[in-house]
Amino acid sequence: MTKLKWGMIGGGEGSQIGPAHRLGAGLDGEFDFVAGALDHRPDAGRAYGQRLGLDPSRAYGDWREMLAGESARPDRVDLVTVATPNATHYEITRAFLEAGFHVLCEKPMTMTIEQGEDIVRTARATGQICAVNYGYTGYSLVRHMKAMVARGDLGRIRLIKAEFAHGHHADAADADNPRVRWRYDPAQAGVSAQFADCGIHALHMASFVSGQEVERLSADTVSCIPSRVLEDDAMVNFRMDGGAVGRLWTSSIAIGRQHGLTLQVFGEKGGLRWAQEQPNQLYFMPLGGRLQTIERGEANLSPEADRTSRVTIGHAEGMPLAFANIYKDLAEAIRAGQEGRAPDPAATLYPRAEDGLRSMAAVFAVAESGKADGAWIDARPPMFR
Repeated sequence: MTKLKWGMIGGGEGSQIGPAHRLGAGLDGEFDFVAGALDHRPDAGRAYGQRLGLDPSRAYGDWREMLAGESARPDRVDLVTVATPNATHYEITRAFLEAGFHVLCEKPMTMTIEQGEDIVRTARATGQICAVNYGYTGYSLVRHMKAMVARGDLGRIRLIKAEFAHGHHADAADADNPRVRWRYDPAQAGVSAQFADCGIHALHMASFVSGQEVERLSADTVSCIPSRVLEDDAMVNFRMDGGAVGRLWTSSIAIGRQHGLTLQVFGEKGGLRWAQEQPNQLYFMPLGGRLQTIERGEANLSPEADRTSRVTIGHAEGMPLAFANIYKDLAEAIRAGQEGRAPDPAATLYPRAEDGLRSMAAVFAVAESGKADGAWIDARPPMFR
C-alpha cells in the first residue's frame, strides 16, 4: 500500500503539540511526513524540518511558501495539519482548502463565528476534508461510549456531566509569565480564556458521545486571579437538542488537578464514567445492576473501539495514540475518496469543520452569558438555527 503524503504547518522545535501530531500521523504507516513550514522564523523552520528528515526543497520557510511549493508539485501532500497560533488558523486553513488540500486544523478552528461559517462553506464548496483536532475523541473507550449510547444501552440520555479542570495557572506570581499571560489577554486569546482553551474539549466530548448538539447555555465565569481580564474558571449549564441536560466545569486554578478531562453520561437504563488520565477503563452501571469495568482491548467491544485499539489489554494507550486514531480515520476517508468508495463506517468519527464552528459559537455564548449574570443564550451558529 502506498503511503499518503502529509505536511505540517507549525509544531516546530519546542512545540507542545508538534511531537504528538508527528507520532500520531506516522504510527500506523498511513502517512509519510514529506513537507513542513514548522516555525515562524523561516531559517529555523527550514533547519528543523531538515533535521526531521524533510528534503530541503520541502522544508519551507512559511506557510505561503509551502502552499505555492506543494500546489506546483505532481506529488503534492494529501493532508496538511495546521498547528500554528490560534489567530492564524482561519487564514491558513481557508487558503489550503481553496487550493484543493485536505486539512486537519488544531482547535480553535477560527477566532470568530463568521470565520467558522466561512470555513464550513469553503469545505463544502471545495469538497475537501476539513477536520478539527478534538483529539480526545480518538480514545478507544470514548468511541465505545458513543457506540453504547447509539445502540441504546443507556436508554434515553437524561444528564451529561463534563469536566476539564487543572491547576497549572493557579499561581498569581505567574501573571507576567509570557507562556501564561497571553491566554488571559483578549488581544491574543479573544473573548474567552479557559473555556476556549479547555472547556470546548469537554463540550465537544459531550456532543460526540451523546450524538446531541448544544442548543442553549447559561454560564458563570470568573477570574479568580483578579489581574486577569478573561476567565480562569467557568461553570456552564446547557441544554441539548435531544433533550439531555448538561453540566460542565472547567478551571485552570484547581490546584491538585492535573489534566482533569472527565465525562459522565446518565440515561434511563444506566450510566457511564470515563477519565482521560485513566483512559483504559470505562465504568458502566446498568440500572438495578452492579458496577462493571470495561477494559480497553477486551473481547466483544464495538467495531468503533476495536478499530482504535492497538496495544494488548493491560497496557496503557495514551494521547498520541488517540491522535493517531484521528489520522487513521482521515487516511481511510482520503483513500475512500480517491478510490470512489464509501469509507469504513467505524472510520467516520473524526471531528469536522461543523464541530469547530459549533465550538466557536459556544465560546461566544459563554462569554456573553458570563457578562449577563448567567442569562440563557442561544449557542447555535446562525447558519444552523
